[in-house]
Amino acid sequence: MTPHVEKQQLRLKLRQRRKSLSRDSRQAATKRVNRLLYRYIRRQKRIGVYWAMGSELSLLSWIVTAQQRGATVYLPYIEAHSRQLWFTPCPRLVGQRVTKRDLRLQNLYGRQGRIPQFKGDKIRVHRLNTLLMPLLGIDSQGHRLGQGGGYYDATLGKHHQLKPRLIGVGFSCQQVEHIATEQHDITIPVFVSEQGYQYFQSS
Repeated sequence: MTPHVEKQQLRLKLRQRRKSLSRDSRQAATKRVNRLLYRYIRRQKRIGVYWAMGSELSLLSWIVTAQQRGATVYLPYIEAHSRQLWFTPCPRLVGQRVTKRDLRLQNLYGRQGRIPQFKGDKIRVHRLNTLLMPLLGIDSQGHRLGQGGGYYDATLGKHHQLKPRLIGVGFSCQQVEHIATEQHDITIPVFVSEQGYQYFQSS
């Protein structure tokens, strides 16, 4: 079995595992992870985050707190016909009830038109100080399994000498012992879940 096929099978398994979390477990884990991530908030620093889709762990309350503490929060922007992500400032969020007006939604990207893209001056990843990354899975060596689009791998691969501090974020059920790797795959140094911080040796 090739690494590509093995990863596809693992994605199916991990998506189901994440979706199977009970509502109470999900809410408790989300609250704890958002609090654990407070340590990465720095005033006047540029911090990249993701906008949770589907069963991904939400960072909404963390974004609100980071903005209140003076950090500038950025969200990924997908340019047509390119895998190199840009990042645009997240609109100021007053609370956790978010409307289209709050977000100043520019357009929607993706097969199902669900990924929000935001207006604002675009910057490349190397201008971020910290990047909180979504993932489907992570193994005992810090190898990250994403959705399969390859955007983060392509973006961070190009700027490998200038990349920000990388932090993987997710639920503990997304941890596995081993993920098959390919040349373009990236490794992240720390994973934050409801079980705490897990650090990996740099490869």
